[in-house]
Amino acid sequence: MSAGGGFRSGFACFVGRPNAGKSTLTNALVGEKVAITSSRPQTTRHSVRGILHRADGQLVLVDTPGLHRPRTLLGERLNDVVRTTWAEVDAVALCIPADQPVGPGDRFIAGELASLGRTPRLAVVTKTDLVPRDRLAEQLVAVARLGEESGTPWDEVVPVSAARGEQVDLLADLLLARMPEGPALYPEGELTDEPEAVMVAELIREAALEGVRDELPHSLAVLVEEMLPREDRPEDRPLLDVRADVYVERPSQKAIVIGKGGTRLRDVGTRARRQIEALLGTQVHLDLHVRVAKDWQRDPKQLRRLGF
Repeated sequence: MSAGGGFRSGFACFVGRPNAGKSTLTNALVGEKVAITSSRPQTTRHSVRGILHRADGQLVLVDTPGLHRPRTLLGERLNDVVRTTWAEVDAVALCIPADQPVGPGDRFIAGELASLGRTPRLAVVTKTDLVPRDRLAEQLVAVARLGEESGTPWDEVVPVSAARGEQVDLLADLLLARMPEGPALYPEGELTDEPEAVMVAELIREAALEGVRDELPHSLAVLVEEMLPREDRPEDRPLLDVRADVYVERPSQKAIVIGKGGTRLRDVGTRARRQIEALLGTQVHLDLHVRVAKDWQRDPKQLRRLGF
């Protein structure tokens, strides 16, 4: 693909503590849902690339897991994903929620980013719709001070509300201006390079995360075993059969996911199926099974099988 003069393209990475609004911001910039979101920390478990197409450039946004103090082998591998990603992109944006004070986790990440050399570093104050203006002003000052304390001041400090779409376009302008000149990296209209099976698994996990106890999010994993069009359907009414396994670590967690008489698992299937049909543009029959994989977060063999 060729591009006219001044066309810019490159990769920008969102980093931050768990539940800092990185995935919601990625979706808002792309204009479509490419990353699952949840109020539970550590929802994102791998780098998700969303592609923003504009007349003057193409911005590939990389949403990463939240950097955290790992307690399992899975946590260590998620942190490795983050560090590998930010070493390979053209700009990095640290997301800090407006409704939470700057803490040790933010200071640690800012210090890590200070070692990136000439890579542009932006600070994005997210969730600005959740605080009054005076509290936002205090947070902007605190975030600016954080950059100075790390030894490398931020190139920009940008307040945004992904939920309301406020300042999202400005953030896109600032990121794209820091991309190198070059041709488009992805075809027009492509919003992500995530494999369909991975996106389907993530949508199922997102549905399963709703309304569960605090200990369950880290114990849930989903693996799509099969995605096949049903052969006996007419061409104008296609149906995709999707079979997926939801993994937990203990039998007690399996009971929580299934619910009394299977009611909760049916609700999960209904929510996930709607999202999958919207993603794929076809009718879906979703077959879900809940399985126990004991301590899978600490087992290298099981982690590999589940894609980590």
